[in-house]
Amino acid sequence: MKITFISDTHTKHKQLDLPGGDILIHSGDIMNSGYSKHDITDFCKWFEAQDYKHKIFIAGNHDRMFENHPLESNTIVNKYDVTYLQDDEHLIDGVKLYGTPWQPEFCNWAFNLPRRGDELMAKWGAIPKDTDILITHGPAYGHLDVSGYGGQNVGCELLRERIDKVKPLIHVFGHIHGSAGYKFDGTTHYFNASVLNERYEYQNKPMTIDLDLETREITFI
Repeated sequence: MKITFISDTHTKHKQLDLPGGDILIHSGDIMNSGYSKHDITDFCKWFEAQDYKHKIFIAGNHDRMFENHPLESNTIVNKYDVTYLQDDEHLIDGVKLYGTPWQPEFCNWAFNLPRRGDELMAKWGAIPKDTDILITHGPAYGHLDVSGYGGQNVGCELLRERIDKVKPLIHVFGHIHGSAGYKFDGTTHYFNASVLNERYEYQNKPMTIDLDLETREITFI
């Protein structure tokens, strides 16, 4: 199974050159200010046209319309052959994906909940225990989460606790542009798939892997 990970395109998705494959996953922040219907339409039209059997995305903190005007946003998305996940799961060839946009409170953007709060704990608690690929917008604490502004770990502590229990094969996210990259902790493969740097310039190439469905091993392509 050939899977490509991208995140944080912020309306610059057309700059990407994608190889094609089975699944394309976008971990949020398709927009800038987050209030433009045109941005959603433009992204979905491009996303649908990519050479993948399945195209899956979640919202990020810049995608305000998905939180503030969900009916209008989903009406646009539903015109295209793409899958939007918000606290929901999706099964592909026996692989369970789960997508959720929430994150610890950050500058009053979208899908924010108080850090270490009960509401955020409930969101993470809804992640199914048999999740294979977890898609969130922000990172878990300590995994590719060092901010370019101050050099501190800014990932979610409660998400880290839930991942340690669920043990998904893959966790893909973005949000912290300066920590884009890959990490393996012996159980979970972590992908910070941000393609833009801290200056919102295209810098990081999309990451593509081959997932062996029998052995659950991954190989970079």
